[in-house]
Amino acid sequence: MARQIALPPNLPPRLIGREAAAAYVAVAPATFDKMVRDRIMPAAKRLSEKRHAWDVRELDTAVDLLPADAATADDDHSWDDVDAA
Repeated sequence: MARQIALPPNLPPRLIGREAAAAYVAVAPATFDKMVRDRIMPAAKRLSEKRHAWDVRELDTAVDLLPADAATADDDHSWDDVDAA
């Protein structure tokens, strides 16, 4: 955590730990672990023999690839009033 405190406030860390990665994608750590095992989320980067972290950019890409909830998508009419010009 000391390295994160050393960063300027406008420069968030690129690599984050397991619990932070789970929170970043809005799931519990155990759910995140399962998503990693199922290759829905990326594997961690090895920083040392015992230390691993996740790349925020890879997490962003994995989240972008998650399927949309069809029920929610069908209920979204926010674009109905946009002209198809």
